[in-house]
Amino acid sequence: MMRKQLLWILPVLYLLASCVPNKKIQYLQKDDVNKKDLKRDTVLRSYDMQIREYKIQPLDILSIRLESLTEPEYDFMTKLLQLDQMMMGGGNPANMLVTGFLVDQNGDLEFPVVGKIPFAGLSLFEAQEKLKVLFSPYLKDPVAQVRLLNFRFTVLGEVLRENQVVSQNVRVTVMEAIGLAGGLTDLADRSNVKIIRQRGEKVDVLYLNLLDEELLASQNYYVQQNDIIVVPPLRQRPFRKYWTENIAIVVSTLTLVLLVVNLFQN
Repeated sequence: MMRKQLLWILPVLYLLASCVPNKKIQYLQKDDVNKKDLKRDTVLRSYDMQIREYKIQPLDILSIRLESLTEPEYDFMTKLLQLDQMMMGGGNPANMLVTGFLVDQNGDLEFPVVGKIPFAGLSLFEAQEKLKVLFSPYLKDPVAQVRLLNFRFTVLGEVLRENQVVSQNVRVTVMEAIGLAGGLTDLADRSNVKIIRQRGEKVDVLYLNLLDEELLASQNYYVQQNDIIVVPPLRQRPFRKYWTENIAIVVSTLTLVLLVVNLFQN
């Protein structure tokens, strides 16, 4: 009788330990996992997004385009800025990173004629307005366009493609960042995603729960410059990843236990 119980109990316990329920996989939950009576084509709830406008930081690489109504033969500023070089390669990101404008460690950018200008702490729109004012004495009705070229973050751990992503879009959510890394594996722990965030000379560490829909209202829902996103594995990972090896161990253990029981019974 004892041997029959062991034959059933050990495999069942093993299978239960390796199972991953839907509540540990489904993103952004709100008491709606596996519910069949959800209303369709209806807004169930809304969240106020905690969007923070990006501020320029030291060592950012900026694309700066300047246009005006100044006659080309008098538009010396555009030539000095070498805007034509910034557009080399048909917008190829690699070329643009090389020819973009690098904000120095003090947060300044140096321009011909006008000299060094503090840019750190400005939003991209504030930077555009500042350039417009600075170049107004030299150009007729100038218009400036400023874009960040090297907004980057790194995604590691239980994702399909560990990667450092460079984006010209500074408003990237954590969900979008994970999507750019190919998405999470089935064995990723979505409830304890670690964010390592640089803040000046300090580094902050925080955890996000991707299973909770309340994340949509968090100020940490958006990725920041130089973020490192680390996705840990579920505790079931060793069972699932090493299934064959584990089965062999279970069978060997079960055989040994049965032999010992059999010896004692005899």
